[in-house]
Amino acid sequence: MKVETLKILVVEDEPDQRSLISQMLEANNYQITSADSVEAAIVSLKQHVPDLVFSDWKLGQLSGMDLLTYVRREHPDMGFIIATAYGTITHAVDAMQAGADDYLAKPYQRQSLLLAIEKVAKSLVLKKQNRRLTSELSQQQELVGIVGKAACMQKVYSRVQRVSATDATVLIGGESGTGKELAARALYQLSQRKHKPFIAINCGSIPESLAESELFGAEKGAYTGATALKIGKLEAANGGTIFLDEIGELPLLQQTNLLRFLQEGIISRLGQNGEIKLDVRVIAATHRDLKLEVAEGRFREDLYYRLNVVPIHMPPLRERQEDIGRLVEHFLQLHSGQYKMEQAKLSANTLKQLLDYAWPGNVRELSNRIERFVLLGDEAEMLDELSSQPKPLNTSQFSLPEEGIEWEVFEKDCLEQAMNKHQGNRTKAAKFLGLSYKAFLYRLEKYQLV
Repeated sequence: MKVETLKILVVEDEPDQRSLISQMLEANNYQITSADSVEAAIVSLKQHVPDLVFSDWKLGQLSGMDLLTYVRREHPDMGFIIATAYGTITHAVDAMQAGADDYLAKPYQRQSLLLAIEKVAKSLVLKKQNRRLTSELSQQQELVGIVGKAACMQKVYSRVQRVSATDATVLIGGESGTGKELAARALYQLSQRKHKPFIAINCGSIPESLAESELFGAEKGAYTGATALKIGKLEAANGGTIFLDEIGELPLLQQTNLLRFLQEGIISRLGQNGEIKLDVRVIAATHRDLKLEVAEGRFREDLYYRLNVVPIHMPPLRERQEDIGRLVEHFLQLHSGQYKMEQAKLSANTLKQLLDYAWPGNVRELSNRIERFVLLGDEAEMLDELSSQPKPLNTSQFSLPEEGIEWEVFEKDCLEQAMNKHQGNRTKAAKFLGLSYKAFLYRLEKYQLV
């Protein structure tokens, strides 16, 4: 907002004074409307919203203070300057406490009026900038459908915002249920491709015999049953974004074809002699440790590096427990709206159990349990089997795993270190990790360390 474009409503009951003030301000490039009473000012405010109100204190039965009260209730960010011939300290204090931005005592000089207007105008600019920055921060704290303000989530938001405007290939890692597709959609929705197609495909759900035609398409007659031209997912996403979920499940042959597309931007439909040039941004996701998959020959190393241009790690829910309460409220509202039911509340005891739970199924499991509660209204049903789940081990003695390292690998390593530290004494190792002896034995068996 520039000072010269400031819109000001002048409220003064004396016609000559009102005209003089209006002319004075118009001569300094302000846009002026005027009113002779509080009632007329309110009517004007309903029709044209100014940036600032300059009002006399005494305005007949109602006063400038009455107008100030109305403005602060209906337009809290609007500037307001009040003037009075009485000019007492009491009036000045009352006006400022009621929310006036400034106060002028009559008779005032032209320069004093202009300085007061300029001061409030600058304050309005700062308020506008602060609202914009606050909005941007709020967007970062909870980004495009992803809920959470934990520090590890802020890292996700920052990286998503940084690369969303580019066409860089992104590889999203994390356990099942952590919200990898939500991150992919956030990248898409914040990109310049947001008005183009977003095609999601789960590579693990495609039969190997159909993988090539699903991704790259097939000409009529290319295989038995191909009675018409089939457009593949990559071609359908042309101009937009394709999300390859569970990329680690893609057959090796199609990994080769995908690598060619990433390198050259071209595909060939099954049974086609020619080539098709495409413009598609690729976002992939996996719950697997692709480095381990490469080492064991199940995933192409060159494709891994082509996909892993920008890695994003979605943290498991147990690493962002401070977000559980916020997520509970989010899912209560979401599922209540989904089923058009009145939003219910959880008891403090139930919420505590949710906060103490390890959440092996991550955010998806929490969403499913809250959905069950919304539908059935039974907290005990929602908590079914919750208390029987093993308590998460205390990892405070260890460094958290690096991005791309699965939690199971990290947890197994913690167990081995605890056993080594205590020379194989299971009781001491369990206590060291903050586990009951039974929960500790459960994990030893789980990772075949017995």
